Amino acid sequence: MTQNTSRFPIIRTAGLEGMLVTFSDALSESSNRATLAFGEAVKASAWPGVAEVSTSLASVFLRFDRTVLRHEALQDLLWDLLKQQDWQQAPLPAGRRLWRVPTVFGTDLGPQLAEAADAAGMSETQAIDSLGSARVRVLTIGFAPGQPYLGPLGAEWNLPRQTELTPQVPVGALVLAISQFVLFATTAPTGWRHVGQTGFRGFQLGRPEPIALRPGDEMIFTPVTRSDYDRFCVEDSHFGGASREEIPA
Repeated sequence: MTQNTSRFPIIRTAGLEGMLVTFSDALSESSNRATLAFGEAVKASAWPGVAEVSTSLASVFLRFDRTVLRHEALQDLLWDLLKQQDWQQAPLPAGRRLWRVPTVFGTDLGPQLAEAADAAGMSETQAIDSLGSARVRVLTIGFAPGQPYLGPLGAEWNLPRQTELTPQVPVGALVLAISQFVLFATTAPTGWRHVGQTGFRGFQLGRPEPIALRPGDEMIFTPVTRSDYDRFCVEDSHFGGASREEIPA
């Protein structure tokens, strides 16, 4: 994935009560770092009239009350904050967690691993070693409640989407395309390749924190056997045996 950074960041209006700050026209580690750090800085600024701050892969969205804060005034506040540092080199937000998630790669639970491995020029064993050792960041959460986009993975995994949809993958499915994982929080069709399966439930209505992950968290999908996967799912119906630890600031 390449990016053109010469004209960024860009501030644009998004409807009558929205503002979008974009750091790149393509995903990269640095543009996502800028997005996460700047989004937290906007929240910490607590500007009157700003009702919502959310992040995508490379942009920060603000929803604001234009009876309290005019477009021009908000743009000035955003430019002043942008000038304070190089956000692409900024520290990531505090409070992030590292999740280690037991995962079955391949078999009938990850039926498109062989296809993905072949496209990447690897054997299935090499693919499992590569994907199972990758430490990926929660780049953004979207499409469905609690559903993370994770990466970036190495360039060898910059695989295109499928030309046809898979009719359905289950909750906890680990799918792969365009140097990213998506960990499905609900059953859904997908154009991404289903390479692994976890017992992780990213969205659980009724729990104190219905959405388990936060943008900026990190994940490792540790390869396990089918029997261990089954045991983890019985012992931990919420997260399939996943562990988590705080990432030092």
